[in-house]
Amino acid sequence: MGLLSFLTQEIAIDLGTANTIIIKNDKIVVDEPSIIAVHKQSGKMFALGEKARQMHGKTHDEIKTIRPLRDGVIADFNAAELMLRGLIKMASSKNSLFTPSLKMVVCIPSGSTEVEVRAVRDSAEHAGGRDVFMIHEPMAAAIGIGIDVEAPEGNMVVDIGGGTTEIAVISLGGIVTNKSIRIAGDDFTTDIQEYMRHQHNIKIGERSAEEIKIRVGSALPELDNPPEDYMVRGPHQMTALPVEIPVSYQEIAHSLEKSLSKIETAILNVLEQTPPELYADIFRNGIFLAGGGALLRGIDKRISSKTNIPVHIADDPLHAVARGTGVALKNSDKFSFLIR
Repeated sequence: MGLLSFLTQEIAIDLGTANTIIIKNDKIVVDEPSIIAVHKQSGKMFALGEKARQMHGKTHDEIKTIRPLRDGVIADFNAAELMLRGLIKMASSKNSLFTPSLKMVVCIPSGSTEVEVRAVRDSAEHAGGRDVFMIHEPMAAAIGIGIDVEAPEGNMVVDIGGGTTEIAVISLGGIVTNKSIRIAGDDFTTDIQEYMRHQHNIKIGERSAEEIKIRVGSALPELDNPPEDYMVRGPHQMTALPVEIPVSYQEIAHSLEKSLSKIETAILNVLEQTPPELYADIFRNGIFLAGGGALLRGIDKRISSKTNIPVHIADDPLHAVARGTGVALKNSDKFSFLIR
């Protein structure tokens, strides 16, 4: 095994709309925003990950920033390949004399079409993958949370990512019922931008809206530990003069209402389709939340009051899917639900 380990490198990739995480030897070696900056003329990559994110919305004519994934799937094939190559390079050993062949497990949305799965597989293979396995995101999230996915027991996982919200009921190593909706963190960001434009006549960019979501984002208009108001700065829509406006968590809860209602409806739809025996298990075990959207203040209480089922947030919701993908990689021979 010592010799073979030089020839083959095993990596698990959570290829997300907002962030891409790479796990190697049970450790997170790369955790970067899924964005690259390229030279417009040459098409060569100029920056990657956090460096490219800092450039987003601040570039000149010769450089453009690209987010290769939209709604959980690859929207720009060339950019996705460039990004994957760059991130894999960051994850690989600096001192190796040659490039080892890669065995990788990549997670994909449960509602992916054959074409979308093929796009992810091709990108991974072009980026150097020899053995490429796929795992559905809700399954990876369940493993990452610590659920025994192969037990004859129903567990419901809701993974609110950047591009998609994955809702699935898992039992006996398979997905019994599931729904993948394209309403997630990116839509929350857009909702905040729209709200600021309509309500306060202030123009803000994607990064500023993301910052508002982190600082004062809330799923409920009343919280036990409310965050302080956040000062938003930007140009007034009519006059283009600079304005400074305090934004409260109640306002953000109001702006996210429509998107959160759609997620709740999707959860109720999946529960409706769940066989009664598994429904009883879910009622007893509760619903598990993962993904960056699980960090939104009060979202667990909101879903719990809507469904009358207890809701648990994963210990590390941002990395639950990546950790689950890492476990699947280690046990790729054992897990039958991995897609080759």
